Amino acid sequence: MEKLKLNHYAIWLAIVLQFILGFLWYGPFFGEKWMLMVGLDLTAVEAIQPGIAIWLTNIISTIAAMYLLAWLFLKIEIRTALRGLFTAFLIAVTFIFLTTLTNNVFARLPYGLAWITGGFSMVGFSIAGTIYGVWTKKA
Repeated sequence: MEKLKLNHYAIWLAIVLQFILGFLWYGPFFGEKWMLMVGLDLTAVEAIQPGIAIWLTNIISTIAAMYLLAWLFLKIEIRTALRGLFTAFLIAVTFIFLTTLTNNVFARLPYGLAWITGGFSMVGFSIAGTIYGVWTKKA
């Protein structure tokens, strides 16, 4: 069996899709519920001028997460869409959602907030895992 190598096209597609998903997730899908749970309203959000730090943090963390997931998939030789989806979903549930849920419970944040923020990661990682599983590149 041929060894796999990083497919940068697949990784950058996953990165772009993460940003599209984030726009939809925290916009039309769950934006109002999320703002309510974190104590924001639309007027306050529109009045805030987000600095470059918030966007740099978002960009760097997304790129790092998508490259790390792709690298991990090489090491465990994910070669199908279904295995990619399942593996990425398990990673997101275990390392992101459950940690977020635990942190939110101790911080006395709304239970539903963990489902919104963790749900974003579960869906986003699942999409990326599916892409990485189906769009492999041989060394």
